[in-house]
Amino acid sequence: MSLIAAVIALALQGAPQSPPQQQYAPAEADYIARDCQFRSGERLDEVRIHYQTLGRPHRGRGGRIDNAVLLLHGTGGSGRQFLAPQFAGELFGPGQPLDIERYYIIMPDNVGHGRSSKPSDGLRMRFPKYDYDDMVALQHLLLTDGLRVRRARLILGTSMGCMHAFVWGEAHPEFAQALMPLACEPIEIAGLNRMWRQLIIDGIQNDPAWSGGEYAAQPAQGLRTAASILQIAGAAPLYFQAQWPARDAATAEIRARVDRAIAGLDANDMIYQFESSRTYNPWPNLDRITAPTMWINSADDFINPRNFTYPQEALARMGANARFRMVEEAANTRGHGTHTWAVNWQQDLVELLARSE
Repeated sequence: MSLIAAVIALALQGAPQSPPQQQYAPAEADYIARDCQFRSGERLDEVRIHYQTLGRPHRGRGGRIDNAVLLLHGTGGSGRQFLAPQFAGELFGPGQPLDIERYYIIMPDNVGHGRSSKPSDGLRMRFPKYDYDDMVALQHLLLTDGLRVRRARLILGTSMGCMHAFVWGEAHPEFAQALMPLACEPIEIAGLNRMWRQLIIDGIQNDPAWSGGEYAAQPAQGLRTAASILQIAGAAPLYFQAQWPARDAATAEIRARVDRAIAGLDANDMIYQFESSRTYNPWPNLDRITAPTMWINSADDFINPRNFTYPQEALARMGANARFRMVEEAANTRGHGTHTWAVNWQQDLVELLARSE
């Protein structure tokens, strides 16, 4: 499991669980995009995009697939995060909002992540310096060329995937019938959001063991620095205080979390993952987004704090089809990880699907 995904998973440990749910076994495949040109000017002969699907495509009028739902994961994650019970158990079952008997669920691993092409495959720091526009372009190729999807019923993204949803809405305004961005802002990655990301990158690159990316073993101290920062960024203050109210228990817990989070990580992959946000800035072109949109943030999110005025300013430019809700901090919210705890926004999704029919 990647670092930020591990942080979110750990933040959910000890939370009240939903009733036992069906275990989902998605179909898996790879799409190969050929002769890929990146915005940096670099290119690769082939880029592998691994993806998983649940349900079956339905063809409507004209034989076109009309029930595709694209789910986009967060920084360092993969499509598998959407199989977690707090997400899948609330959404994919019979009669639930994304019932897989009704919808064709597509869960890619973005370039640089999971089982898709990434620096640790061998190119290391010579891998093309992809950004969010490149990632969305490859998602578009997967859907249109690989899966023959010409229009998505819904694009839902969490964290980085939330930002990708805004990019989709501007780059391909007619492609998605509805957008649901969860846990982000449609602004340049600056201020504290850029600062903690830069500290993660610097923490790895300042470890002598990193060796310009040509390390023989993972730079352990650099990864530990990165994991420590992410523990703070992904934490939920009220929940953590309730679960670990004593000093010694809190100390032991956070050290154990960092130890578990860094297992299996690759330092170069992580640098690319956090640096890929460097060009993100949908703010100037928000008026291009025309699809019905339900944007959700949570009040206990360190990364997207509750007192930003951007949501209100953005809605004024996105028009009547766009709505925003701030999930109030509560016992079942998990900071930034609230985006994967679907019980907090399931009804918003139901309403979005209804008004975008």
